[in-house]
Amino acid sequence: MAMEAHEIESMIREALPDAEIRIEDLRGDGDHYAAYVISPSFEGKSRVQQHQMIYAALQGKMGGDLHALALQTSTPE
Repeated sequence: MAMEAHEIESMIREALPDAEIRIEDLRGDGDHYAAYVISPSFEGKSRVQQHQMIYAALQGKMGGDLHALALQTSTPE
């Protein structure tokens, strides 16, 4: 079962309310997305830790309802 972009954004926003989030459906199939997340919560964290925060926000949906998610994370400039 595919996920909608707004569902992904909502789950990330719940975990990181201060984040700027942009979700793109890469193939139009609801299974392959790119997420661009900018958050002060990432300050002092490695890229791996930042991505782990996003995966935690998705509450186990990765690999199931959500087949592929390309992540780009950063802190505000």
